[in-house]
Order: sequence, then structure tokens, then C-alpha cells
Amino acid sequence: MELNRRNFLGSFSSVMMLMGGVAINRAEDKPQEKERYAGPPVNCAVIGCGQWGREIITELGRQSRANLVAICDSYPAYLKRGGNAAPKAQKVADYRQTLENKDVHAVVVATPTHLHKQIVLDALQAGKHVYCEAPLAHTVEDARAIAKAAAGAKKVNFQSGLQQRSDPEIIHILNFVRAGAAGTPVMTRSQYHKKNSWRRSSPNPDFEKTLNWRLSKESSVGLVGEMGIHNIDAAGWFMNRRATAVSGFGSTLLWNDGRDVPDTIQTIVDYGKGPRLVYDATLANSFDSDYDVFYGTDATVMLRDRRGGMFKEADSPQLGWEVYARKETFFKEVGIVLAANATKLAAQGDNPVIDTQTNTQGSLFYAMEAFLTNTDLVRTGVNDFTSSFGSDDEKALVEYLADVLKGRKPAADWKEGYVATVTAIKAHEAIMKSSRIELSDELFNIA
Repeated sequence: MELNRRNFLGSFSSVMMLMGGVAINRAEDKPQEKERYAGPPVNCAVIGCGQWGREIITELGRQSRANLVAICDSYPAYLKRGGNAAPKAQKVADYRQTLENKDVHAVVVATPTHLHKQIVLDALQAGKHVYCEAPLAHTVEDARAIAKAAAGAKKVNFQSGLQQRSDPEIIHILNFVRAGAAGTPVMTRSQYHKKNSWRRSSPNPDFEKTLNWRLSKESSVGLVGEMGIHNIDAAGWFMNRRATAVSGFGSTLLWNDGRDVPDTIQTIVDYGKGPRLVYDATLANSFDSDYDVFYGTDATVMLRDRRGGMFKEADSPQLGWEVYARKETFFKEVGIVLAANATKLAAQGDNPVIDTQTNTQGSLFYAMEAFLTNTDLVRTGVNDFTSSFGSDDEKALVEYLADVLKGRKPAADWKEGYVATVTAIKAHEAIMKSSRIELSDELFNIA
């Protein structure tokens, strides 16, 4: 039986109390409900119906802006499973049939990483709005091709699959860190521990080899690329810095089954003269699961299961909003509950009512919501502009869309996806070579 980290660890708040920290909660006015949308839906297709693709299919079924009209996978068993969650959607094995479908407005690319490039390029060429899972690709060259095509596709919405950048819970914690609540950044530490072989089985040997693309260095960017990319992105995002060098080591310590991608890795990401990210991941042990910790001179912030906890240093200065926060005692330490509505609490006088409801939606919900909302903004903006002024003046159209997109929901664009992907690819390369690699500015240039 696979270890369930929630059963093992208990609630996040309990962990925070045991460690002497305080929870960072984003207050909600009401429980989340499915958004009501009266406009025309965004007709979507999902390309790739593996485990994650099926989660996306299920999530799109909860989004009122989405109309899932097609799903695609070359592996019949996956296509059948995806069809169980989308019985009304067209089911095809060749993604090109999906792109030829005039009823499809937007596609979500959830195929194996090494297959992203051609699908994304063809989708953008066909005028489809594109959500591409992270990492964007398994090589820098493929990632650059995707980024360049996305940058040049002025009439469509492109979003990379860094879901946390759309999640209000994580953005709320980001704002605390960016505002200096933790002081000067010192270092970041992240981990992913989950005992799992990553191996998939099939009665067809050829399909089985295809299904296990993550285990081959020819098609995989390993643990740091497939899982650690989100931690790498979070570190750079929270510290507002871009990586300048990566170092790494890796070994296969449990799953000696012919794979040539390590099942246990460690990597260090440098950010110039600033703090470093230390990341480790293993498929050989589940202890302590996964989390990010941001260390500052005044406090440490832990991000785990989309919730944050703050651990203040004894000599840290008092922050203004602390006056209105609820005080709690953790062993012999007095901590504070960080809430998003401190100004509202101030207006309530001496006995404020603190809303501690936790948002039950996940990061994927907000990523899909952002993709659909922003796609709707782009297509409406393009239609409005071209109906009034024609389609000859691309510069004017771009300026018009920039104004329209001031109301966009937060989401990772091609630039953020490219930077995170390149950093993760180079980290994997360093791990495979047990070396250090400098990341030049030219590496992040798509020209």
C-alpha cells in the first residue's frame, strides 16, 4: 500500500503547531462554487489521456467556460479511459485530426514531454489557443522553438503548465515573502519524496516502452525536470531572481530495472550572489513527502499542500498587521495566524471575526480557470478589433489586446515556462554528469 502523506502527516495546521509555526491562510468570503458563465463556451480538446491528462479532462468538466469537444491519445487504453470521463467528446488517435477540427478553439497538450514540440507548433499554426504542460520540452532547442512560436502567435493565448502561478493560495503566500515579511532571503530548500517506480505496464511490449518514456535519458528530463521544475519555478518566482548556475548528482538506488535515469537526485541552483535553492528528490522513500521552505533573516516560510506557515526569528521586527491577527500558543511560543484580510479585521474593533475557511479547490482548477478566462479575453478582443478595424494592423491589435488583458487572471506565460524549463533541463544535465553548469544570458534568449 502506497503511503498517503495526508494520513501520515495529519493536517498542515497540526504540523505547524508541532514545529512552532503559524499558518498563513487566505480568507474566503464564501465556499467555492462552480463559476457561472453566460457567454459562449471555449471548445477544448485534450491531447494526451494519461493519468495527468485524465485529471485535466475531469477538471475541465467542472469549468463552466469549458466545452470539451475532443480528446486524443495514440494509446488505445488511455483513449478509452479518457473517454469514460468525456463520453460526448470526439475520440481520435491522431492529434492532427483534432487540430483540423474547426470546432476546437483551444487545446491542452498533456502528452509525454518529448512529444510537446511538434504538437504545440502545429496547434499554434492552426490558430488554436494552447495550454502546454510543464516542462515545455525535453531539450533546450525544442523549448526555444515552442517559446518562439508562442511569442509570435499574437492572436492566441498561450499558457505553460506552471499551475501554482494561477493559485490564489500560493500567490497570497508569495505576497508575504515579496513584501519582506521574512526579511532578506537566505536560502531555499525543496524536496519531493515518493516511493514509486514510475514504471507503467502494458500487454504490448512496444506500447510498454513508449509508456515508460520517463525512464529513458533519450526522452526524459528526470525527477528534477518532471517534478522539480515546479519547485525551481517557485524559488525564482518568490525570490524574483533567475538562475545563474546549476549543480547536481544522481544515483539509481532502488529501481534497478534497466532504466538510465536516476531514481534519487540532489541539485543546487545558484542565483548569482544571492541565495541558493537546494532540491532533492527520490522514488525510493516517501518520508516527509514534498514541500518548499524559504529562509529569510527575519522568518522562515514553509509551503506545503498549497498552504503556508511562518516561523519568526526571535529578533525579527513586528509587522503592522500582527496587531490584528489572532494569537495562538505553540508549546512555549506565541505565534500569529496570518490572514489576507487584516484591514477588515481592524475595522471590526477589539473582537474581530476571523474567517479561517480553507479553499478546497486545487491548483489545477485555477490553472484551467485562468486558461479559459484569458482565452475568452483574447478571442473576444481579436474579434472586436478585427470587426472594427480589420486585421492588417498587427501592431495596433497587439496594443489593443495588451489593454484588454489587463483584466487577465494570473497565469504562467511562455517566458516563465521557458525559463523554468531551461533551468530544469540544465539541472538534469548537471545531475547526469555530476557537474556544475553555468547558465548564460544567451541561454534564455529565444532569438
